[in-house]
Amino acid sequence: MAEKTGAVLVTGANGGIGAVAVRALADRGMTVFATVRANAGAGAGALAGVKGVRVVEMDVTDPASVALAAKKVTHDVGGAGLRAVVNNAGVIVQGPLELIPPEELRRQFEVNTFGPAYVTQSFLPLLRAGGGRVVNVSAPTAWVPVPFLGPIGASKAALESLSDALRGELAVWRIPVVLVEPGATKTLIFAKAEAAARSALNDADPGRVALYRQHLAAVEKASANQRSSPPEKVAAAIVRAVEARRPKRWYAASSDVRLLRLVSHLPAGLRDGLIARTFGLSNVKAPA
Repeated sequence: MAEKTGAVLVTGANGGIGAVAVRALADRGMTVFATVRANAGAGAGALAGVKGVRVVEMDVTDPASVALAAKKVTHDVGGAGLRAVVNNAGVIVQGPLELIPPEELRRQFEVNTFGPAYVTQSFLPLLRAGGGRVVNVSAPTAWVPVPFLGPIGASKAALESLSDALRGELAVWRIPVVLVEPGATKTLIFAKAEAAARSALNDADPGRVALYRQHLAAVEKASANQRSSPPEKVAAAIVRAVEARRPKRWYAASSDVRLLRLVSHLPAGLRDGLIARTFGLSNVKAPA
């Protein structure tokens, strides 16, 4: 049975924000079902030893895997249901859209958009039983489009649209749907994204890659100077979203997120120019 403070499901718990959030919620006395993929590695093993944490194998991109995990969790919590489902699992696909392989584009949406939808569909009965809520981890690129981060921005924009619609659909059951917005965060997800992007560029037509060489160098230089927050800040925002008696519709995990929210309201031309200057793209010229 779950602890008296309730049970929470957290996806993408193998590392980064997910692993820190799992520990933070468990420290608050909750039973936390931490979902990981079959080949999750050492991160899952470390969580298995944490009091109150139960590791559940689940691939968010596979509806059958999600349904099986829901059956296992239902067996454990019984009629108490869930206090919250935290859709945290995510990936970043980056690079010029012209050069991103189709399978990588599909993967971006499978994990970031369809995954939360599959999970929410399967676990909603447990949220109704537990008077719970949906907490979706998004990204500011959902409303401030950034060159070379188009896929993640699009996937998170779609997630936010689904979240807003779902909030209205579930209002009759008083099931809140909450968005948590991380800023730049110190996790391995960015290193993984960069490695995947470099691999894709290595496989692409060299002539087309050369067209973007100046752009990519400028963005890399600007990104190197970007300040990042620890994942604990995002985990704290997730805890607030889970525990609040009347949760807000969205929580900013850092001050840069609030600033980007203001930027999103600028006229499109002004916003685009600001983004171009921020990432060093305003002086890039087309190759001769």
